[in-house]
Amino acid sequence: MKVSAGKLLRRALPLALLGFLTCVGVAHGAEHAPAVAPLTLTLDAGAKSGTISDALRIVMLLTLLAVLPAILIAMTSFTRTIIVLSMLRHAFGMQDTPPNMVLVSLALFLTLFTMAPAFQTAYQNGIRPLADNQITMESAVTQTVRPLREFMIRQTREKDLALILEIAKVEVPDSIDDVATIHIIPAFLLSELKTAFTIGFVIFLPFLLLDLVVSSVLMSMGMLMVPPTMISLPLKVLMFVLIDGWALIVRSLLGSFH
Repeated sequence: MKVSAGKLLRRALPLALLGFLTCVGVAHGAEHAPAVAPLTLTLDAGAKSGTISDALRIVMLLTLLAVLPAILIAMTSFTRTIIVLSMLRHAFGMQDTPPNMVLVSLALFLTLFTMAPAFQTAYQNGIRPLADNQITMESAVTQTVRPLREFMIRQTREKDLALILEIAKVEVPDSIDDVATIHIIPAFLLSELKTAFTIGFVIFLPFLLLDLVVSSVLMSMGMLMVPPTMISLPLKVLMFVLIDGWALIVRSLLGSFH
């Protein structure tokens, strides 16, 4: 059904006029309305001095969740684990098998297994007393970070730590306890990268040897058009399964942390 423009105008005009009068009335009432007292907000520190409110605990929890990935990568064994597993996949010659999600999940749970004593100590000495309002915030942070510092110090080479202190232009302290955490973390990451690449090189050697043998056999048979990876890949998988390679990799990887 078609409606002419004249009919639409006659129907819309009363609605527009009504809306205009309503706006005018609201504005007029606002001008003559009595002044309203400004809204004030008062923060109550609580009945006991030093206690932590629920709102502050929520803010702390959200902040911890935001920085948790960075802490997991920079201050735990996750870096070494995921690099070794990734290099193992490249040694096979398979770019997408195992998938990234599988490797990351395996590295994550191996990290939790390795870091379980440190996490347990951090919870017992820092997080739990803070939740029970037994210690202050500064003391809780110190007690929580201390087990992670001890783990990183055990895995960090003195050479890498001296390099970071030299770059930061900081004098070498008399005790390792005097070294700032911000200097320990990059030194720890450098040591982890070096250790991970060393383990990865050892993993690469048998696979590289197998590739060379397959290539030599194909060349001696005159099969130059056959890609060596087509023959070597099944042999790599068979060899890895026969020697129980995953168990050897996990045992060696977890045993490398001291």
